[in-house]
Amino acid sequence: MTKLSVNINKFATLRNARGGNNPDVVKAAIDAQLFGADGVTVHPRPDERHITYKDVYDIKKIITTEFNIEGNCTEQKFVDLVLAAKPHQVTLVPDALNQITSNHGWNTIEHKDYLSSIIAVFKNAGIRVSIFVDPVIEMVEGAAATGTDRIELYTEAYAKKYAAGEKQQAIEPYIAAAEKAKQLGLGLNAGHDLDLHNLHYFKQNIPWVDEVSIGHALICDAIYLGYQNTIQLYKRQLQ
Repeated sequence: MTKLSVNINKFATLRNARGGNNPDVVKAAIDAQLFGADGVTVHPRPDERHITYKDVYDIKKIITTEFNIEGNCTEQKFVDLVLAAKPHQVTLVPDALNQITSNHGWNTIEHKDYLSSIIAVFKNAGIRVSIFVDPVIEMVEGAAATGTDRIELYTEAYAKKYAAGEKQQAIEPYIAAAEKAKQLGLGLNAGHDLDLHNLHYFKQNIPWVDEVSIGHALICDAIYLGYQNTIQLYKRQLQ
């Protein structure tokens, strides 16, 4: 079964735009679980422009499903946060400082030594590690050499080609990367720009994907369709 982890960053973005605590990010995490999500994802950034470090600790207190913290592990503040919060999974993303959103995976060959050392830090703390990679065979092979437990395929390229009507061309590199990951014994996650339109086709072609992390599209849909209903609609695409 492919798990759905709901990224609740956008709740924090809306809250921070006005100040105060509306919407309540912790309640958003609680409700995601009540409404059927298999996990909750947060992506705190150094400037705390959406999810704050306090949010991470507050969510940790109430989590009953899987907790996934994404972020740039080159920031020591992020490393310390993850080690203190002890989520089920940490997803390492090569974000630049002040980057609006993630836009590429790790070069797992160039950064092999660094990734190997930081992955060992998290794994020694009992935290499962996933690293963000592009759908490139060499990057998947490089990821396996770092000791990571999983990779997360960065799916923006898939989403763009799918939207342009090029479904087969969109999915082909992802199938190849996913098959290589399976061959190498890596767990498989996917995320970024997956939505109600393209998610089922992705799952249909890569049925062994362990988890998808979806935030922006899901929250946008929830504005029109309702939070509970939207989570269930996304779950249905994964069946």
